[in-house]
Amino acid sequence: MVKSEQEADALSRGAYGASEALRLLNFSRASNTRHVSRNTISRWLRGYDFGPDREGHSEPLWQPDYQNDNDLVELSFRDLIELRFVKAFRDIGIGMPTIRACYERAADEVRDDRPFSTQRFRTDGKTIFLEITEGLLEPKLVDLRRRQNVFRTIVEPSLKDLEFDASVVARWFPMGMQRKSVVIDPTRSFGRPVTASGVPTEVLARAVEIEGTPKKVAALYDVSLAEIRDAIAFERKLAA
Repeated sequence: MVKSEQEADALSRGAYGASEALRLLNFSRASNTRHVSRNTISRWLRGYDFGPDREGHSEPLWQPDYQNDNDLVELSFRDLIELRFVKAFRDIGIGMPTIRACYERAADEVRDDRPFSTQRFRTDGKTIFLEITEGLLEPKLVDLRRRQNVFRTIVEPSLKDLEFDASVVARWFPMGMQRKSVVIDPTRSFGRPVTASGVPTEVLARAVEIEGTPKKVAALYDVSLAEIRDAIAFERKLAA
């Protein structure tokens, strides 16, 4: 793919390097989540060898939008959203063999190799989730009550802050649907977190550090004080 094609692709799909992807994946409004490492993401998306003589091999969960060579990790917006669900399962202690089985079953059911970021999964998520987890030996998913609880507490909240266009996810509101002043949209600023007015949250938060007060920055960038406060709150949680 030539450079101009790569840039056009990034304009529609978003583009996240390893550092930015990690910051967003580890962002959470909840307090009971664990941070994921760059190495873990690489294993999920590239596969890995295992065993005393590295005779075993685990395939990638799916094929990312961008080709990742050597140590380079670059994700699209949909890759990022899918990883949020994988991480959510890991946060409650579900093992990777079970996650892989769920992922493969969901992909077959939804007919998309990235099933959790589809409109179909949002619409029929509970039904699909209960079907794909049936019969698994994972302790946290062995009976209907536990599976329903996992869906209600882990899967459903991860869907509620997403907005869909047509069949796939289009936007992520990390501060929740009640605070849409911060949005991650692959068609805006290559998918960087921006405020409703389009200014990257990182730019506004840094500007406040330099200028001294949100009021000065509001006048400088012609944005509301509410947007600036939410941008600062978001960036602080992102750095936590």
